[in-house]
Amino acid sequence: MVNVGIIGYGYWGPNLVRNFFAAADCCVKAVADGRSERLQQLGKVFPTIKGVQDAEDIIYDPDIDAVIIATPVSTHFTLARKALAEGKHVLIEKPMTSSTEEAELLINLAKQKGVLLMVDHTFLYTGAVEKMKYLVDNKELGNIKYLDSTRINLGLFQSDINVLWDLAPHDISILNYIVRERPYSVNATGITHTNNNIENIAYLTVNYASGFIAHFNCSWTSPVKVRMMLIGGDQKMILYNDLEPTEKVKIYDTGYSYLNDEEKNKVRIDYRTGDIHVPKLATTEALLGMANDFISSIQEKKEPKSSCQLGLDVVRILEASSESIKHNGREVILESSTSPVTHTIQEVLI
Repeated sequence: MVNVGIIGYGYWGPNLVRNFFAAADCCVKAVADGRSERLQQLGKVFPTIKGVQDAEDIIYDPDIDAVIIATPVSTHFTLARKALAEGKHVLIEKPMTSSTEEAELLINLAKQKGVLLMVDHTFLYTGAVEKMKYLVDNKELGNIKYLDSTRINLGLFQSDINVLWDLAPHDISILNYIVRERPYSVNATGITHTNNNIENIAYLTVNYASGFIAHFNCSWTSPVKVRMMLIGGDQKMILYNDLEPTEKVKIYDTGYSYLNDEEKNKVRIDYRTGDIHVPKLATTEALLGMANDFISSIQEKKEPKSSCQLGLDVVRILEASSESIKHNGREVILESSTSPVTHTIQEVLI
């Protein structure tokens, strides 16, 4: 049995508590939140779980094996660093940290302490994303050429991060999970309508050396909620609509071929339209799958699906997008993450 403590009982915390309460080989010992009214709500729903107001009551509790952090992004690094230093396994809500430097420091500390560090990219555990990865891995789409994502709605405006840091981690994690090629660079543009230098509409393009391209449209100011992704291959294409209740994934047997006519300096395009296939998807709750993966990865000492390295790669793209926005969409080259992290424990704890 793995004893866990959860820090944060705000927007996402109740979902985490509910699913870890239901997870196999797991016992939720305590939940921390500085707001007494949130702890009162916890007590009504889960009277057997201890509520505390100080996160350190969880971090320094010798009976707790793993700490789950569901707090604002700006607090992730400090809380996770303290928990890892105590030898606790740690799960962090997305995005992992506010910078790649912070993420690398945490990864290094987890390795030196011999504990698990994982990021909650819940969508990787959905039946839809698993099906899309299977189709791509098995070349059902042919060679994939692009990924296009739209994640827009009205609110919630965040006070500490822009719309890309808030909404794009979901789809960037899906991109990095499905596409094995590492991205080369990013371009991003955005605008704020609230005069606080926090973009509420933004567009991100991720470039690859092979010519594959990924594009993300994120907004807090749309009159309608859209959660849609297209993945295009040279043989078939996928439409993924997360708001569709029953047919979230549709596979279009649609494509095109081209022939370069050098003499006429033209490209001739032939289009092909075939059937639409709707595959059956697993219907288990994604967050429960994530919780079970975290617990089993601790017990079996294996790498989880939503690993800390994947979390770092998401932060690297987000950090580069912020740099690009500051310079009006200038291309920002992504640094390689293959070089080893060399920070010592003393450097991490300073």
